[in-house]
Amino acid sequence: MTRIILVRHGQTEWNQVERFRGRAELDLDEAGMRQAEATARRLAQWPVSALYSSPLKRAMRTAEALARRLDVAVQTSPGLTDIDFGLWQGLSLEEAAQQDSAVYARWLESPERVKFPQGESLEEVRARAVAALEDILASHNDGTVALVSHKVVCKVLILSVLSLDNSHFWQVEQDVCAINLFEARDGFLAAARLNDTCHLGDAAGRVVRP
Repeated sequence: MTRIILVRHGQTEWNQVERFRGRAELDLDEAGMRQAEATARRLAQWPVSALYSSPLKRAMRTAEALARRLDVAVQTSPGLTDIDFGLWQGLSLEEAAQQDSAVYARWLESPERVKFPQGESLEEVRARAVAALEDILASHNDGTVALVSHKVVCKVLILSVLSLDNSHFWQVEQDVCAINLFEARDGFLAAARLNDTCHLGDAAGRVVRP
């Protein structure tokens, strides 16, 4: 049986001030490093044989902590890269709302209808992330594979596994260093665990949108 463990990266400074992160190259802060180490200890209970990560720094730092504990190499997967927020990258929620209140309101109410200025839509992110997941599954027809990615990517992949469209985007939570477990059964993936942060204790650190 093939297992996919999907992990969101650890905390960064921008998770605390809540900005549109996207393709910004952000490192983990001290709490984020502790979260990554705790996640590595948790993943050690599974026989992880392969590890893939978004190439962005915050994901790679998390993946490197997992790799040290699991004794596997990190392979990059561009399809797991965070959403491109375009002109909104780096903006706070308040700044985004001031820049274009209509698009911001649509993002909160109908996220599936938003394409960020000079950036991506959820559908574009979902298409490349699902393609990356399918390629990884085709390369590993047995065993346990860990993926490290970002909030938006994790959420749309979960929606895809659950056969839900992107209008359900806000109904899925993904905290920093959350673990999601999928198991291949009879030709499809079943969600066995979602947004699990039990391994983090007080370091879970839930933040709000985006």
